[in-house]
Amino acid sequence: MVLVCVELRGSDRASAAPICVHGQAGCHFLSLADLFDRVIQHSARMHSISSDLHSEFEQYVLPSRNHIGRINRHCHTATILTPNGKENAQRLAREELTEVILKLLVAWKDPLWQFHQNMVHQDDFNNFSSNKALEMSYMVHELRKGVEKVADKMQHLGMISNSLSGLSSPEALDPSSDTSGESQAMSDHDLLYCFRRDSNKVQNYLKILKCRIVPENGC
Repeated sequence: MVLVCVELRGSDRASAAPICVHGQAGCHFLSLADLFDRVIQHSARMHSISSDLHSEFEQYVLPSRNHIGRINRHCHTATILTPNGKENAQRLAREELTEVILKLLVAWKDPLWQFHQNMVHQDDFNNFSSNKALEMSYMVHELRKGVEKVADKMQHLGMISNSLSGLSSPEALDPSSDTSGESQAMSDHDLLYCFRRDSNKVQNYLKILKCRIVPENGC
């Protein structure tokens, strides 16, 4: 039996011992409901940070740049087909909804890291804001790993097929999609707006997926 562990930073880490999906001596076993709770809490924290940083940017940075907000923003994740609204998300197969979540998380890994690197060399943001950007980058990475473990658990229990195996890069998730170039063309403000929007989608999709898989747990 394969040992699979989930490690989430900060307040999401209950103890130093590994958290095991399938159960193993010397580690903490978590049920599927527990795993969902952890990734949902992690996604909520990530969305909260993204909202704070977006608000800070609008309050302190945009006025100093005499920035006029653009109504029609183009996010680099626009090519990822996401269900609009709760009812449409509920209609998707479990595998499809899980894949949408993973696509969004994979697409944000490099843009957020590059955004943090850009912020380090700007006077507009203080160190606290720069640290938020770095934390978002790490949180996306760890949340993706957590969702992959949830998917592994669902596969192990026969709740979804094995069609998600090996999805660990933008190319694997969508061979026709190359979002890196588009993300580099976005302004800082658009990037923060788009990430706040997508992080909210991820959080909502995880809640919907949990209620479809384990409806007896808080749904």
